[in-house]
Amino acid sequence: MTFDDLIETAGIVLDRARAQGLRIATVESCTGGLIAGALTTVAGSSDVVDRGFVTYSNDAKTAMVGVPAALIASDGAVSRPVAEAMATGGIANSLADLAVSVTGIAGPGGATATKPVGLVHFACARRNGTVVHRRHVFAGDRQAVRLQSVAAALDLLLDALAPTD
Repeated sequence: MTFDDLIETAGIVLDRARAQGLRIATVESCTGGLIAGALTTVAGSSDVVDRGFVTYSNDAKTAMVGVPAALIASDGAVSRPVAEAMATGGIANSLADLAVSVTGIAGPGGATATKPVGLVHFACARRNGTVVHRRHVFAGDRQAVRLQSVAAALDLLLDALAPTD
């Protein structure tokens, strides 16, 4: 996967969101803004992308999108509940209809016995309250984990924007 591949997928996400009149926010930890960067690389993205939050530290997760500090303390920053709280916090603190979040361990350090390098949790929240979670364990070095995380987040958005019959 190349950055060009990510930009192509980002363009499809933007086209689908635009066709549905939806706006998107990103709430990113281990990707450090790369998802928002991929989306905003596409010309004309400003009518779809509302904002991006880079919530790299635990304090930022709490201050910027309202993730309860107690939740981070009990479940860890890299967890399903935190990813879901990040996404719902992205909705609450933006004008977006969809918010995608990512929190993970890109490495090379930071792993534990139960949370290996490459573990990433994703969530996508809709303004109507539904939240979808995904968990992946990616292989590779820090850059590979981050790029695979961007691709997975864009895929999650594509699924959220899939036409329904």
